[in-house]
Amino acid sequence: MIGRITGTLIEKLPPTVCVDVNGLGYDIDVPMSTLYSLPETGARVTLYTHLTVREDAHILYGFATAGERSAFRELIKVSGIGARTALSVLSGLSVADLAQAITLQESGRLTRVPGIGKKTAERLLLEMRGKLGADIGATAHPVQDNQSDILNALLALGYSEKESLSALKTLPEGVGVSDGIKQALKALVR
Repeated sequence: MIGRITGTLIEKLPPTVCVDVNGLGYDIDVPMSTLYSLPETGARVTLYTHLTVREDAHILYGFATAGERSAFRELIKVSGIGARTALSVLSGLSVADLAQAITLQESGRLTRVPGIGKKTAERLLLEMRGKLGADIGATAHPVQDNQSDILNALLALGYSEKESLSALKTLPEGVGVSDGIKQALKALVR
């Protein structure tokens, strides 16, 4: 398997880039987030890659970070999510945002991505629950950690997951754990 490629970026034709490695040009499909982070053509570049082998083609997918590649690999394991759809998801959401949407079960974030409908978003949330961990980017935002702690506190107090998640959505961004629990409890009492 080809895990990483380092070479000269010779062409950008979204969603494909071409990287020259010692005279051999590799066409690599990338999400838009990776494409925007690439330097100008002619510069040296390193991409983390995932190789898909099919009967009719060998397709190489490239990512700016190992976290993006890990998220891509988890996404393509979901039934009904192919490589193109996984690239769309990573083009529309950062890995940290995807992890947060999965943790908080927010299908609305996913349905904003082209090619993801309500049923696909719900299946993706169900099958990926607990799979995007701290190593992939779930802790990139301290807000997510606080919301996770608040969610766990509400669940420990006996509230259902559905009630707890709806209370979390009412909280302002960046709220601390103790204030968040108080505010969520107020929201649940109403």
